[in-house]
Amino acid sequence: MHPESHLILHHARAAELHAAASARRRAADTGRPGELRARLGWTLVEVGLRLATTPQPALAHA
Repeated sequence: MHPESHLILHHARAAELHAAASARRRAADTGRPGELRARLGWTLVEVGLRLATTPQPALAHA
């Protein structure tokens, strides 16, 4: 392979990697990493507390 063609491929790949890194950085900056997990956790706690405090109907003995 000629050095010029190798250099062209290197520059093209470097540009792709820089674009991917930039996109990843922007995606990471959009929100906190554990925000969704925390919201889901608190929602499950709330549902569990509601189920625990709801009076249960008496079962009929057969």
